[in-house]
Amino acid sequence: MLTKLLIHLFVRERKNPASPVARLQFGMLAGIVGIAVNILLTVVKMSIGFLSGSVSVAADAVNNLSDAGASVVTVIGFKLAARPADNGHPFGHGRLEYIAGVVVAVIIMACGLDFLHNSVMRIISPVAVQVNWVLVAVLASTLLFKLWLFFFYRCVGRKINSQVIEANAVDSLSDILSTMVVIGTFIASRYTEFPVDGCVGVIMALWVLFCGVRVLKSVTDPLLGEVPDSELVEQLQEKLLQCDGIKGVHDIILHNYGPHQYFATAHAEVSRDNNIHDVHDMLENAEVRIARELPVRLLLHCDPYDTNDPYVQEWRVKLENCVCEYDPKFKVYDFHFDESGGVRVLHFNLLVPRNYFAGYDEITAALTAKMRVYDPQLTLKIDFRNSFV
Repeated sequence: MLTKLLIHLFVRERKNPASPVARLQFGMLAGIVGIAVNILLTVVKMSIGFLSGSVSVAADAVNNLSDAGASVVTVIGFKLAARPADNGHPFGHGRLEYIAGVVVAVIIMACGLDFLHNSVMRIISPVAVQVNWVLVAVLASTLLFKLWLFFFYRCVGRKINSQVIEANAVDSLSDILSTMVVIGTFIASRYTEFPVDGCVGVIMALWVLFCGVRVLKSVTDPLLGEVPDSELVEQLQEKLLQCDGIKGVHDIILHNYGPHQYFATAHAEVSRDNNIHDVHDMLENAEVRIARELPVRLLLHCDPYDTNDPYVQEWRVKLENCVCEYDPKFKVYDFHFDESGGVRVLHFNLLVPRNYFAGYDEITAALTAKMRVYDPQLTLKIDFRNSFV
């Protein structure tokens, strides 16, 4: 209920969450709410840690302080990422959101290392923890704040497909679990002289480090260049095949420059009988359509092929059936048929999975043997390709 109210009050473009303006408004709201809640929790837990002398509670407070810092970085990241393209950055600034996520991860891991050190020292030199039930009750009440923050982050993150905010949601969930452990430790310290506080502090620190590494991986994958969402690739292929004159699509490459910002290239198969000016207009119309219907700026390359010669088509069908029989994951494209010199030559590109178990020479020999059932003198010239999607 509170989440809906905040979105209603502070996100004017909430009905179109994929728009740059809406992303900025959602991101700013998530960051500011995160700062406010985490600073409040930091003050409460630090006070409890100071009054009780508990290092695990203090570590939990530092964890919330790191979350507040992460929220500051989130606000800055969304603000910078929303800047339009300029002469120095023609693809925009969308990747700054991922860079902000890297900073968030580093902050989390730095805090984890800090109270790992403090917890080890507490095991070496134990200090008595002063526990009373009022402090326990106040500490337990902080769970409600983090639980609400988890659902808030998850709601906003899913609306705008933001890995940074989704990472903050995961971090909030881990905070809930860690605070529950701290509460148990806090109570246990009242009944034993064993350094439970320091031991649990070490476990807490290792958990925070693990969360930091997980967040780092989630935001560095887009920066390194990960496989794009399969649903987006399927939509792109489907819409291109619906365009006039395009009979096939292959060699798709999608570059991500921030959430909902893609630049792409692809090869479109068209009949070689078309006029070159008609082909140009055909591909340009397809590029415009994709830009209107998907978050993709597309550049198409023309691949002409013979669609009218039944003899050529017969050999292409034979080859495709042979390839599919060998491995249905393979795909044939850029097919050329040549009979000059009295020898049939099939020249084509073959799309194969990366790190395939069979080598290129082995695949060529196997396919040649299969195709020579139709012509013992047949030659295959294969250009092997790997998919980027």
